[in-house]
Amino acid sequence: MQNKDELAKNPGVWCGLNKPEMTEEEADVVVFGIPFDGGVSFRGGAADAPRLLRENTFNSTPCTEKLEYYDRLNLLDGGDFIGPDREVFFNEIKEYVTKLVKMGKKFTMIGGDHSVTIPVEWGINEALDEDFGIVHIDAHMDLCYKLGGDHLSHGNTQRRALEMKNISSLENIYFIGIRSIEPDEFEFKKENNIQVKTSYDCFKEGIESVADDCISKMKKYNKVYITFDIDALDPGYAAGTGTPQFGGLTPRMSLTLLEKLFTELNVIGFDVVEIAPNLDPSLTAMFAGRKLLTQVWGYWADEVGKLEK
Repeated sequence: MQNKDELAKNPGVWCGLNKPEMTEEEADVVVFGIPFDGGVSFRGGAADAPRLLRENTFNSTPCTEKLEYYDRLNLLDGGDFIGPDREVFFNEIKEYVTKLVKMGKKFTMIGGDHSVTIPVEWGINEALDEDFGIVHIDAHMDLCYKLGGDHLSHGNTQRRALEMKNISSLENIYFIGIRSIEPDEFEFKKENNIQVKTSYDCFKEGIESVADDCISKMKKYNKVYITFDIDALDPGYAAGTGTPQFGGLTPRMSLTLLEKLFTELNVIGFDVVEIAPNLDPSLTAMFAGRKLLTQVWGYWADEVGKLEK
């Protein structure tokens, strides 16, 4: 069920950009939450992220790190998708995203664990009649066929994507920041050519080189989706996440990576997932996620002529 609570209806949320009186057609960007963490294999808590992020954007400004301002950007909070039946509300998410993509609307999804990216990618696939690209920024590839007996867990995200009509091969997906692998993923990797840059590669080769390689592989797709699991960051910068892995990306690397991807690819959608506030009282992961959102919205504001430099 799609639910708009009082926070989602408040014009002060999302750095004062929220326009609750607008429709999806009128907005420049649509944002929605999926407060679900029933697909985790380790520690939960990511279901709390959408609400906490909303609560912590009232005192934040629509400003990029280059001090560019975009307070004229019209953002609509579509609320949260919730419900006891995963099959039902995953299908509702798919239908909502299909509608957004068909109308050419940029959108942002706030998770939730990484399983909630699955219905979002289903929706993109349903809306398009062409292949699209996926950039998966994460400590894990999420290529398990099943994880803990669940085929829709947070470890299956891109394995489910490979079953879609508009993800015709592994060439459609580019992985960045990886530094952990499950046994069946290891076997899958041995048998398939996966486009992956590990966190080690990002440090050794340099993040700009990694970004350039990703762009060279993804630029053949007219539309690209970027999914950002907050555990791509080193846990020193984002402790509040369910499955942290030491040796991750730094904030500077992440921001530089997103700058290059958003300015050189047609990114139609973006998500931030796996922020688990209860696992870190200082909320480092939440504040990291908030910074990522305000940065990428600045790139989209530039596209629609609402960025003041």
